[in-house]
Amino acid sequence: MKVSVDRGVCYGSAECAHRAPSVFAFEDGFGVVRPGREESGGDPQVREVAEKCPSQAIALTE
Repeated sequence: MKVSVDRGVCYGSAECAHRAPSVFAFEDGFGVVRPGREESGGDPQVREVAEKCPSQAIALTE
């Protein structure tokens, strides 16, 4: 399962980078998925981060 961050929706709370720093980073005022970690959507921690994203900018897709 893939994970992505929609920069058009993200308002830069950095919650994702704080909660799962091995998968997410905070760059240029937005949350981003670290290179090579795009397939981390199946990880329960990543799913929780996506659910708790205040701007709902994190997407999990097949």
